[in-house]
Amino acid sequence: MYQKLISFLNQHYRRYHDWMFYILTLLVIALATGLAIHITRDKNEQELINSREKEIYVSEFTVKQKPIYVALQEAGLENREVSAIVDKLNSVTDTRKLQNQDQYSISTTTDGKFAMLLLHKDLAHYFVADAGGKLIAGISEVEIKTRIKSTAGKIEGSLFNSMLKDGITVPLVVDLTDAFSWTIDFNTETRNGDEFAAVWEEHYTTDGKITGQDLVAAVYKGQVTGENYAFYYNDEFFDETGKISKKMFLKSPISFRGVRITSRFNPRRLHPILRIRRPHLGIDYAAPTGTPVQTVADGTVTFVGNKGGYGKYVEIRHANGYLTTYGHLSRYAGKTKKGAKVKQGDTIAYVGNTGLSTGPHLDFRIKEGNKFVDFLKMKNRNSALRSVPKEQRKDFEEMKTLYLKALNEARAANQSRPSTVAEAEE
Repeated sequence: MYQKLISFLNQHYRRYHDWMFYILTLLVIALATGLAIHITRDKNEQELINSREKEIYVSEFTVKQKPIYVALQEAGLENREVSAIVDKLNSVTDTRKLQNQDQYSISTTTDGKFAMLLLHKDLAHYFVADAGGKLIAGISEVEIKTRIKSTAGKIEGSLFNSMLKDGITVPLVVDLTDAFSWTIDFNTETRNGDEFAAVWEEHYTTDGKITGQDLVAAVYKGQVTGENYAFYYNDEFFDETGKISKKMFLKSPISFRGVRITSRFNPRRLHPILRIRRPHLGIDYAAPTGTPVQTVADGTVTFVGNKGGYGKYVEIRHANGYLTTYGHLSRYAGKTKKGAKVKQGDTIAYVGNTGLSTGPHLDFRIKEGNKFVDFLKMKNRNSALRSVPKEQRKDFEEMKTLYLKALNEARAANQSRPSTVAEAEE
């Protein structure tokens, strides 16, 4: 029988040789494929397990909630690691100058290893990360965008509250009043029904946080003051004719913030404490304690200190024989020293209630030569006019046209609504 089988194979070897080869090859491929699938499945399962084991956990804090080094320690890091991370962070920012509101996050793996520290401070992101066992640090700047915004409204009661109601923030209100400091006294010359409009640039981050606002144009139409324009150009405010009028004196030593005149220049005023007829040769501006007091003109400080009924007192000498005095102050600004040079608009002190005073206010006086004069009635204040340079006139006119259009649109919109805030992104 074996001989017959061998004989059969010998006779048909070549006929079945190729078939047997193919069958064996397929068996080998199938076996290898199955083995590969099995190995791959095990590998993927292991990678999934590893990835789960290396899942990142993130904890977020503010500096006020928890100092960075404390959060790192509580994350389970050794003191040596904490010091190294903080030192690395100090290479890109000064951690001693962090503010309470600054935010940061700490990322760690499930096995307690440090992954990343991300600090949000000012307009930048500072990071420290573990890169294969080595700490690296860097800075990522926050993108800042700019948009043009505008508003218009009318004065109803308080100038300050009227402007806030119509979409102007406190810094913008201050900028607006500063722009008209030489032409409008917002303490005495505003009336209900006066109209205003403003255009400003607003800077913001991609997440909507406002980082700054810059007034670029404004108009104030008052019953007493008439219509006044201000356009920001080359770091100055110019009127619609391209002229800048910086008079020798500001119209008030205090901006409008809740200020009112309680006593004017009066040679025969009845003194509220002494109850005798005594000349009041100045102006009393009632304002909250701590309100900034500005020097109304360039000059030199000639006296700083206590002076009888004036309490804390400052005296400044100006050009052309003028002298201004500021009494009943609560404290002085740091740069206000005898002999110091001051510029118009500089804060020299703060409103108080020192000396013979019935409440917080500023006693402001001005001398021309050796005689006190009524500051509110000084019409000729040595105006110093200058205009936009001739070579820049075309550029100024083009800019003014754009801002005038924005102001007029805001004013027109305000005719149909109590207030409006319009905006357009650049």
